[in-house]
Amino acid sequence: MVVTREALTVRRSNLQDAAQLMELDALVWNEHNTPAPVLWKSKEEYLLASPPGNQFIALKDNKLCGYIGFRPPTSLISNNHVYEIHIAVHPAYQRQGIGRSLMDSMIEHAKREGIRKLRLRVLSSNPAALVFYKKYGFVEEGRLSSEFYIAGTYVDDILMRYML
Repeated sequence: MVVTREALTVRRSNLQDAAQLMELDALVWNEHNTPAPVLWKSKEEYLLASPPGNQFIALKDNKLCGYIGFRPPTSLISNNHVYEIHIAVHPAYQRQGIGRSLMDSMIEHAKREGIRKLRLRVLSSNPAALVFYKKYGFVEEGRLSSEFYIAGTYVDDILMRYML
């Protein structure tokens, strides 16, 4: 599936996208939105964790500006109706509808695949992401209080879900 909206293209990732996706991870993930920096040691390590096709990527004027990754949370057949997701948007492209386009593509794909539930984790230190997810209809499913100690502060790990 390829979706194009006003110079924005959303498509499945491929092998050639790996280097740019690794760079985006290093840029986006910080102490406000993840318990530890996401720094890949090699392209091979990245590809094992994020195989081609397990992300929708957003391209604006042929520049990678965001992605939404998805995978089954376990290898259990009884859990194959669930996708665990994570989303990242380049800081220069935030608040331009990129996250919304990625989430729309994810929801459309999940419905086609027969997925019934999307789940994610978000830190309490990331209020903008919480607002975004709640606006989409994600609800808090659980909270691990003071789960992480980041930059001198205890941070909750919030589990959220979206039922399709």
